[in-house]
Parts: sequence; structure tokens; C-alpha cells
Amino acid sequence: MSVRPVMDELEPGRAVARMKKRRRVQNHIGTVHAIACANLCEFVAGLVAEATTPVGMRWIPKGMSIDYLAKAGTSLRAVGQMPEISRDESQDVVVSVDVFDRDGAVVVHADITMYLSVRRAK
Repeated sequence: MSVRPVMDELEPGRAVARMKKRRRVQNHIGTVHAIACANLCEFVAGLVAEATTPVGMRWIPKGMSIDYLAKAGTSLRAVGQMPEISRDESQDVVVSVDVFDRDGAVVVHADITMYLSVRRAK
């Protein structure tokens, strides 16, 4: 993954990761590229899904809605949150991810829909 994310916090319902602004993730105007921001969002959403999904269930991304709210001109920090889920029931769950610049401004917001399902017995 070219964004080289670093996980800072991980607990059920919440994950935090960061990425440095490096030349590799910049666009033609010198800000962090939109797809690099999307990669960071997907990374955090996967972390929180893995930490939150109960044993006996599995998850897979189903869709993503992403809003680019401001230019991402600095290194970034992403915070993902996942609501409590019903056990033993297949369902769609939306993981909300906010990406903050160094000044604390939200530059990206993503809602990533995860499909959770019960694992089949082997």
C-alpha cells in the first residue's frame, strides 16, 4: 500500500491510523491525492471492522461513499468508528471515517458499508 499507514489505536468500535504526506502520495498541486485519502479510509475501516466483528462472523466491504471536503495539504490522521452490531445475523454496517489534517480540520469523510455475515460451519 503506497500510503504506508501506521495504526495508532485499535479497539472494538474505533480505529485510528495516520499517514505522512510524501511525494509518492501527492498530486500535481502538491496536496495528498484523493485516492491516497480513500486508501487510508479503507485501511481504517478494515481495521475497525476486524476489531469489532464478533467471532463466528466475517466482513467484506460492499461500498464506499466519500466526500473530499478540503485540500489535504499535510500529513493525515484517520478515525474510523463502527456501531455495535447484532450477533448471528447477516447485515450491512456503515463504518464512518473522518480524515483530519495536522490542524485538526476534517478534509475527507467516508462512509464505508461492510457486509457482515455468519461464517458457515466447516
